[in-house]
Amino acid sequence: MHITLVKKVLADGSLCAKCNDVEQKLKENDQEKYLDQVLIADERDPQSAGMQLAQSLQVERAPFFVVEEDGKEPLVYTVYFKFVKEIIDGRR
Repeated sequence: MHITLVKKVLADGSLCAKCNDVEQKLKENDQEKYLDQVLIADERDPQSAGMQLAQSLQVERAPFFVVEEDGKEPLVYTVYFKFVKEIIDGRR
């Protein structure tokens, strides 16, 4: 299983507020260790890795998590609590 977190950087260069909240929850709950990769979707750079991934998966909200397993379609979670319940809690 490979888990990617995509965070958004706004046009003014700041991290989106919801991204900050989710990142804080991940730290507080010692869940960062379950992430394999963190990408940035930079509104100022449509070619940034996070923007390209968001476009390829047709995701318009950030932050989001992508869960990939061999032989399966990637799962996309735009809600932190649903991601934790369905993915993280099963890995503890």
